[in-house]
Amino acid sequence: MSKKAKKAARKEKFILWFDEIGIEDVPLVGGKNASLGEMYQNLTKKGVNIPNGFAVTAYAYHYLLDHAGIKDDIQDILKDLDTHDLDNLSERGHKVRSAILGATFPPELEEAILEAYHKMEKMYGNDVDTAVRSSATAEDLPDASFAGQQETYLNIKGDFHILDACRRCFASLFTNRAISYREDKKFDHFSIGLSIAVQKMVRSDLASSGVMFSIDTESGFRDAVLINGAYGLGENVVQGAVNPDEFYVFKPTLKGKKRPILSKKLGAKKIKMIYSNEGKSPVKNIKVPQKERDNFIINDDEVLQLAKWAMVIEDHYSKKAGYFKPMDMEWAKDGKTGELFIVQARPETVQSQKDLTQLEDFVLKGKGKVLVTGASVGARIGVGKARVIKDTAKIKEFKKGEVLVTDMTDPDWEPIMKIASAIVTNRGGRTCHAAIISRELGIPCVVGCNDATDKIKTGKKVTVSCAEGECGHVYDGILKYEIQKTDLKGLKKTKTKMMLNLASPEQAFTQSFLPNDGVGLAREEFIINSYIKIHPLALLNFTKLKDKKAKAQIKELTKGYKNKADYFVDKLAQGIATLGAAFYPKDVIVRLSDFKSNEYANLIGGEEFEPEEDNPMIGWRGASRYYDENYKAAFALECEALKKVRNEMGLDNIKVMIPFCRTIEEGKKVLKEMSKNGLKQGKNNLEVYVMCEIPSNVILAEEFSQIFDGFSIGSNDLTQLVLGVDRDSELVSHVYDERNEAVKSMIRSVIKVAKKNKCKIGICGQGPSDFPDFAEFLVSEGIDSLSLNPDTVIKTTLAIGKLEEKFKKSKKRK
Repeated sequence: MSKKAKKAARKEKFILWFDEIGIEDVPLVGGKNASLGEMYQNLTKKGVNIPNGFAVTAYAYHYLLDHAGIKDDIQDILKDLDTHDLDNLSERGHKVRSAILGATFPPELEEAILEAYHKMEKMYGNDVDTAVRSSATAEDLPDASFAGQQETYLNIKGDFHILDACRRCFASLFTNRAISYREDKKFDHFSIGLSIAVQKMVRSDLASSGVMFSIDTESGFRDAVLINGAYGLGENVVQGAVNPDEFYVFKPTLKGKKRPILSKKLGAKKIKMIYSNEGKSPVKNIKVPQKERDNFIINDDEVLQLAKWAMVIEDHYSKKAGYFKPMDMEWAKDGKTGELFIVQARPETVQSQKDLTQLEDFVLKGKGKVLVTGASVGARIGVGKARVIKDTAKIKEFKKGEVLVTDMTDPDWEPIMKIASAIVTNRGGRTCHAAIISRELGIPCVVGCNDATDKIKTGKKVTVSCAEGECGHVYDGILKYEIQKTDLKGLKKTKTKMMLNLASPEQAFTQSFLPNDGVGLAREEFIINSYIKIHPLALLNFTKLKDKKAKAQIKELTKGYKNKADYFVDKLAQGIATLGAAFYPKDVIVRLSDFKSNEYANLIGGEEFEPEEDNPMIGWRGASRYYDENYKAAFALECEALKKVRNEMGLDNIKVMIPFCRTIEEGKKVLKEMSKNGLKQGKNNLEVYVMCEIPSNVILAEEFSQIFDGFSIGSNDLTQLVLGVDRDSELVSHVYDERNEAVKSMIRSVIKVAKKNKCKIGICGQGPSDFPDFAEFLVSEGIDSLSLNPDTVIKTTLAIGKLEEKFKKSKKRK
């Protein structure tokens, strides 16, 4: 038979096995099946585990409609369809589904499906358990995700149940949400067919499963894999019925055989879906014991294995397409064999479509009482009256522009989701149904709030903010906000390096899209204060703590850690690694902890280890702590975290900076302490900088430049100490000015010494952004880099570009 004849014959087959189909077969078997076949044929040989199965083709679907003679009936039912009238939509959908469910399968179609199922029984045993999933022929187009529009049935076995599930899948092409979605996307209902995947089940009911993206779903950052998961079958994660565990992995150094798990977050995972032998349903949800909930669903090796497969899958589809094609995948772990599997993959359809030359920032301008918090989705802000809906029967009450507050959503909610100004749910993670649809619709969504439906009342005016990092906030009242739009086209690169000041890892991926030359100041204090919350010495001396309340808090925060100090190392390493990964391979200069003693005392358990000082600003801080017998064990934990980031995760773009180093002797002591803890200057290209923020740093700049690789001018403290002004005092605030000639003289001097000794020198602070004349002074003196807060970097880059052009003409720059 010729190729042409074979191709024609395939078009009239009821059944095609995964090893017979590929991505070009979407018209025959739909997006889901085409992708499964593509992976089964090409990626199993590369080590990616894909459960076998077969497709009931779209030809079989059309054959059923034709032989049952119901196509004209369906067209008549849909003649006066109005998707904006929920009663009308519901009535029409029900009638169409009933027509398909009532249709008798032609004997030849029934025979073909059962023959294929019996072949699976020979492979896996009698009554083999299968997942029966719908696969529409218009699935996974670049501008439309049909994910979740049709039905999936799990743990289906036996002839009767296989046929029944297939019939229900065919009917699900006309679920209310699928009809509404096609109308919105202007797809003709009869130009789309439905294929069915019948795939061997992975026994994740005995283990875990979830969703994975080869791109960050919030920022569009391309170099991270996001993995979500929970115990049991995967439907709970997809639907948002659980708050899942979350993992981020960095792709570039994973390729280099490092172990770059950037973050691990424990989800509540209150329920899990398992097989059921009771009643009609083949699956059921049960509660997860607290002890299991306190553990991660998969270990680090499994996290890295899944991330590697995500890269293999993304790479394959990108090469096939000829352009970057991030993927949305479902994974499952078999509780019997311990093996991992990929059970689905489709293109990601939101972030991959973004225009990276246009920046849009939502900035909250007002303040209000926080009603609930959860995981933010969408980086936007929405306002409106809240409408609490706990049951789909009430969705008809929802009005355009309201904020939908509910327990969780599924595709049945989509007709009202598309008219909401924001969405808030009790349950779900960043890859659940509510999150995926809200991203596609471009509206803010806060998921996993736990008690939103109790804390927010219908009719209350609220502001839903997803513009403040990974934590989404629902505020009482309508707060002011603005949208800042920036066109990055034509923005010229400056000779002076434009770096960023960063503190929050959760905003790093988003801020990496700003024009920048790396990070000039990454502060550890934010990570310790916001993520760790515990004094390092309290962790090291946990059993000796006297404060019972602090002990209980530490026990709760460090769940899963036998050695409490490991919690500090892991959390600090993950925060630093996220900052390093976001800007890799550009330099990211991490300043070691610079809390004052009163700030350290505010950490959990801190009061037992901190002295009371009259003037902490110039007391026991910075370098003076690191070699001190009373603190150096805690400093060793910081070193351990940095070592983990650079060596284990492969983020060798991380540089280290010493704050408040008063003397040369102190500098040498700190370098020695670092070396003892595995951070040896020069090894693996480790550079160590020093903050220039004390007059002694300038006076002894020659000597400091001999032991450090660079300076970063801390103009706030330097101004304070040169002028003898308490920068926090309103009484003398009129004296405080970094443009004072005494301060400028100091800066001029240290730049000169640094340039002479080929030592890098930059400045971190607001001064250059706030005062154009100060920026002109710094650039004219030949400073290497300015490190700026993200909100001023574009404005300052434009200003510095003009200055450099001016200096170029006058040859004024040193």
